[in-house]
Amino acid sequence: MTAAGSVLLRSVRHACGTWAARPTLARMARSRASLHRAATAARAEEATDDLLNSPREFMDYDVVIVGAGPAGLAAGIQLRKRAAESGQELSVCVVEKGAEVGAHILSGNVFEPRALDALIPDWKERDAPIGTPVTEDQFLVLPNETSSFAIPNALLPKQLHNEGNYVISLSKVVRWLGEYAEELGVEIFPGFSASEVLYGNDGAVKGIATRDMGINKDGTPKATFARGMELRARQTLFAEGCRGSCSEEVMKQFNLREGVQPQTYGLGVKEVWEIPEENFRPGFVQHTLGWPLQQGLFDKTFGGSFLYHMEPNLVLVGFVVGLDYENPYLSPYEEFQRWKTHPAVRKHLEGGECIAYGARCLNEGGYHAIPKLTFPGGALLGCSAGFLNSVKIKGSHTAMESGRLAGNAVFDALTSTGTAPVAETGEISAEEASVEVREYQASMEKSWVFDELKEVRNCHQAFHYGVGPGLVHSGLSTFITRGKEPWTLPNDKTDAERTRPAAEFKPIEYPKPDGKLTFDLLSNLARSNTYHEDQPSHLRVKPELSDVPADVSYPVYAAPESRFCPARVYEYSDGSDSADGKPQLIINAQNCVHCKCCSIKTPREYINWTVPEGSGGPNYEVM
Repeated sequence: MTAAGSVLLRSVRHACGTWAARPTLARMARSRASLHRAATAARAEEATDDLLNSPREFMDYDVVIVGAGPAGLAAGIQLRKRAAESGQELSVCVVEKGAEVGAHILSGNVFEPRALDALIPDWKERDAPIGTPVTEDQFLVLPNETSSFAIPNALLPKQLHNEGNYVISLSKVVRWLGEYAEELGVEIFPGFSASEVLYGNDGAVKGIATRDMGINKDGTPKATFARGMELRARQTLFAEGCRGSCSEEVMKQFNLREGVQPQTYGLGVKEVWEIPEENFRPGFVQHTLGWPLQQGLFDKTFGGSFLYHMEPNLVLVGFVVGLDYENPYLSPYEEFQRWKTHPAVRKHLEGGECIAYGARCLNEGGYHAIPKLTFPGGALLGCSAGFLNSVKIKGSHTAMESGRLAGNAVFDALTSTGTAPVAETGEISAEEASVEVREYQASMEKSWVFDELKEVRNCHQAFHYGVGPGLVHSGLSTFITRGKEPWTLPNDKTDAERTRPAAEFKPIEYPKPDGKLTFDLLSNLARSNTYHEDQPSHLRVKPELSDVPADVSYPVYAAPESRFCPARVYEYSDGSDSADGKPQLIINAQNCVHCKCCSIKTPREYINWTVPEGSGGPNYEVM
């Protein structure tokens, strides 16, 4: 080899060695960077875990009440009234997930003041926002989309007579109750969600913890992160309303539903209209049965409507659909919109403007579905337990009375132990044993609430045989047997289990909205003032049921959640973005109006409804 060739070979070898080394060095550099990033991420994750699991601050109370609705506020008021009358102190705290008291309250509402008379006898002198007495009561049957006929009041059961009642906005009444409760010394914390039930070493309920705030969708803390607080109590009263998440937990924890029928529910969808003065009829009350839900004697869909005129010039209209309906293609919202086009309804709204919209589930199981009310350390109040009278279409009065009776029983129990109250010591005594206030259960069973519910104990179940048999049985029980009939009509299925496969039905073609009388859902949703911070979804598929949306709900039931949800929270992709080609569930949690329907009616109840950060959800003002 020539000298030149030798030099060239050495150059090539050197170059090849350099080229071979370069990828190795690059890989090493990338590896070092990757390890650095992984270590940094691990440290960040560890710091995040430390922050998210850091100790919570706590406050002790004699009584903590979850939910500032009629039941919860009535309990707080009664507790503080009894304390003032006896000269004994009890500290009472109410935690409320709405941005303000009343923000999450939605009801019909024709209000029966019976319980309020007992709780606050001078409510008129205190300027309660209850000022539209019922002046006219009408019950219509709608055979089809154009005709109607009235049932004479003499032929209606007493539960449907509204003499002495008032048309109200329950959200306004609740705000007034909250102000009165604070005057008495009840501490109310709106904007805080009770997300966790606390238990002691003895298994008794010891209070609740509020949800952490300031968390990104990916679960990492924001700069505004704040750890939740523990509110510890000698007694914790759950007054969350229908299908409350903490209430459902304690029912399972203490097996409170043993021996009772499954609870069944209705979904109420409501609008408030401002109408011209010349069309306003203060105190007019109208209920309807029939079209569009029932068009034959053996139609099994339970439900009906309400239409109330409330001063100054408002019309409250709403539609309630029993969630034990069978047809998965049914949309309660669209049925409501269709109902408004009936001449008997349209005439009350023409020339007006819709100013508010909302939706909420309600208990309809009645007497046979009431769980055991007490457990060590606490009790269930109001619609958390299910005291709504579905024949009377009222539950505010029974909820309020349950709160009043609970307040009495809890006050007597806590002041008879000889233990110094938290109001004096600032802390719960470690020596005090947990108490189950069984006297509350006993007082409820002896009250007019149970008497009222027992009279109509079989009415809803009768509609499982069809609207005709349901009406016949309801007439028999309300006029003659008064709940003393020697039979109990069964209900052994949840509302989710009553949904039948889509193959047994035809899709329902609903008319397009006109934007004046009827509205598309998302346009109406804006009238609910719903808002949620950027946060992890509070609507979660239960891990053990993760296959249900794609493998059961969509193929078997044609995705009923995409129709029953009154806020368009649930929809499905076309499957093009999934590995197996199956449509995938999409959850738009930011739309949620907290109606709780998804936790009830999804196939196999696959949704776990947990609370979002406090202040999230709708912000009702006149509902």
